[in-house]
Amino acid sequence: MRITAVSLTLATFILASSLQLHAGTLNNVTLNNVTLNNVTLPDTAQVGSTTLVLNGMGLRTKYMVKVYVAGLYLPQKSSDPAAILKADVPKRIVMHFVRDVSKSQLTDGFTDSFNDNAPDAAKTLKTEIDHFFSALGPIKDGEELVFTYIPGTGTTVAEAGKDKLTIPGSAFGEMLFSVWLGPKPPNAALKKGILGQ
Repeated sequence: MRITAVSLTLATFILASSLQLHAGTLNNVTLNNVTLNNVTLPDTAQVGSTTLVLNGMGLRTKYMVKVYVAGLYLPQKSSDPAAILKADVPKRIVMHFVRDVSKSQLTDGFTDSFNDNAPDAAKTLKTEIDHFFSALGPIKDGEELVFTYIPGTGTTVAEAGKDKLTIPGSAFGEMLFSVWLGPKPPNAALKKGILGQ
C-alpha cells in the first residue's frame, strides 16, 4: 500500500513536470502571453515594422474597485518612466477594462490625470484634448482602449478594436503616456506594474 502511494505520488509529479514543460505550446506554436487579474495580453505587438515587447502590466483600481488592466509596449524593456516619456520611439498602452465605464468617467479621469501629470501641456493642447474626448465613448467590460504613438505620425486611438482617430505630433503622445508614467499615476501599483517592477 505504501509503495503504491509513493508510486502514485511520483507519477503525479512526473506528469505535472511534463505539463509544465509543454505549457505555452500548442501544436508546436509557442504561446507567449502574460496574465494579470484574469486578463491576458500578448508579450509582443507589431507596430508597422517595429516589434514592441510587453514592458509590464498593472491593475487600475479606484476605491478598491477594479477598473482596467493596462499593458505598456516598448521597443525594448525599460523601468525609467522619464526616459520612456521622452523617447521618440513607437510605444503603446493597452487598457483592458474589467468593468463598464461611461464616457464621462473616462473623460473626467483623463482630465484629472492630464492636470496632475502634465499641467502645462494640458493648457496648450486643449484643441487636441477636445478632439480626443470627442472620439471616446462608453466602454464595456472586456473591451479595450489602445493608444499607439508612432514617430512622425502621432498618437492613434483605437476603441473596441476600431481606429477612431490619430492626433499628430509628439506633444499629445507624451502627455497621454504621462497619465501612467508621470509623477501622479492613477495608482502607484499600476505604474510599478507597467514598468515591470
